[in-house]
Amino acid sequence: MKKVVTFGEIMLRLAPQGFLRFSQSTSFDVIYGGGESNVAVSLANYGVPVDFVTRLPKNDIGECAMMEMRKRGVGVDKIVWGGDRLGIYFLETGAVSRGSKVVYDRAHSAMSEIKSGMIDWDTVFEGVEWFHWTGITPAISQGSADVCLEAVKAASAKGITISTDLNYRAKLWKYCNSDHREAIMSELTSYCDIILGNEEDAEMHFGIKPEGISVQTQGHDVKAEAFLSVCQQMMEKFPKARKVITTLRGSISASHNTWAGVLYNGTKMYETCQYQITDIVDRVGGGDSFMGGLIYGLLKYPEDDQNALDFAVAASCLKHTIKGDANLVTVDEVKKLMGGDASGRVAR
Repeated sequence: MKKVVTFGEIMLRLAPQGFLRFSQSTSFDVIYGGGESNVAVSLANYGVPVDFVTRLPKNDIGECAMMEMRKRGVGVDKIVWGGDRLGIYFLETGAVSRGSKVVYDRAHSAMSEIKSGMIDWDTVFEGVEWFHWTGITPAISQGSADVCLEAVKAASAKGITISTDLNYRAKLWKYCNSDHREAIMSELTSYCDIILGNEEDAEMHFGIKPEGISVQTQGHDVKAEAFLSVCQQMMEKFPKARKVITTLRGSISASHNTWAGVLYNGTKMYETCQYQITDIVDRVGGGDSFMGGLIYGLLKYPEDDQNALDFAVAASCLKHTIKGDANLVTVDEVKKLMGGDASGRVAR
């Protein structure tokens, strides 16, 4: 396989141990992660050559973030250095009927202060087959949105496959109003061949709504057919898109979710089986693990959309059992679950 490049912000994650609330905690567990870096780690675990591009502060914390990528087998030589701080987010892990909480502390981070011209995209994209970004990156600042636009234009000019996870984040997008946000995301997404997003992403970014389902009726009985209209509307709005993919998460509680996915290629909709994730260890990074599995599946099985989608859903199902942002599973482990073995028995 040729190389994949992902672009975005990696952050310092600080979380109380176990299921403690912020107010109960006297210490925090330290993890490094972010949407695009999580995708890169997944791909590296699957044996795909991958570079992660970002901007980091030249200090001990920035070096630690870089080393976390390096130890997972992700290429870090295209990272640019500058700025004063690494973005931080605090995570309080929920359980049962209490949802998780995220508090961001990423203002004035090195990535938020990135500017056009800081990254040589011609060099970054040498020998690259696939480029991935998410809706989190342009939400950070106007500068990061501008650099993301530079990236998709350069990748498109070179004929590189471009994917996005729309990833709407209500607590970001502080620098512009909703009309400006839609204009930014519409321009960026217009360059994409592969679009991943759930019903909230499509509605909040583009005003696209599924037929036959509302926020009030969502749950473990969500039907894949309800999202066919979303996929069709997305392809109509973004004619370059070859595939539109939606994850189907049914939130029974913070500890018990159902998980599945659908893929529409313009003529046919594919659907996966539904997994019951009954005792979630960590759901942060679930969508990123799906995207990492999807990119691997589409590269490995370019003519088999069903197999690629099944791989993505199984991979992300396993991610819910792993503490931290990144999905630390192997291809063999994913294939084992795809084959129906969810026993969790000890491998001896």
